[in-house]
Amino acid sequence: MNEIRHVFFDLDHTIWDFESNSRAALKELFVKYKSELNEVSYERFISVYEKVNAIYWNRYRKNLVSKEELRLGRFMDAFAALDFPISHSFATDLANGYLEISPYKTNLFAGAHEVLNYLNTKYHLHIITNGFIEVQHIKLEASKLSTYFDLILCSDEIGVKKPNPIIFEFALNKVAALAHESVMIGDCIDADVRGAADVGMKAIHFDPERKTVQQEFISIQSLLDLKLIL
Repeated sequence: MNEIRHVFFDLDHTIWDFESNSRAALKELFVKYKSELNEVSYERFISVYEKVNAIYWNRYRKNLVSKEELRLGRFMDAFAALDFPISHSFATDLANGYLEISPYKTNLFAGAHEVLNYLNTKYHLHIITNGFIEVQHIKLEASKLSTYFDLILCSDEIGVKKPNPIIFEFALNKVAALAHESVMIGDCIDADVRGAADVGMKAIHFDPERKTVQQEFISIQSLLDLKLIL
């Protein structure tokens, strides 16, 4: 990849450890609302919520649900699956509380700062994220990541989500980057990797748990592997 000048990253599940940060935030919510949730254990809830949340995010990427439906629906559906239905009002309290707590969590994938420091001396670094604009910048600031990146583009800003080619083309134009001189790194094989490849960018799949079987793209299990590639 000698011709690469621009490196684009996804944020959640790629640099920012969404799973561990989300679990910590939800744990705090269970403590805050322990009287309301005393019939459901945190462990049982997490086992269902994470599956429901993944389904909602997949639908959100495909424009099948709105942001608000995602925010509330993941809580309402998870509790309903546990035979503990909650009101729309309480789901709103949980959704708002979650977005107030979670972006301040600072767990990153191993080697994040090390590899970003390394890449920052060689390339222009950028973020393209489908995450909510009201929390993504907080995550970056709280985790001391903001200074690494020239462009931080949230899909909310332009109304188009990955893998739509428009968001990749917008990002490339914004930083005057050519597609063949750019690489996208992310955990979602469809939204991040194939989405970038479809506009002519190079792409690297971040798959720390080896969940995806594919030979089409370079795959890494650790961010530090990027030091051997870039």
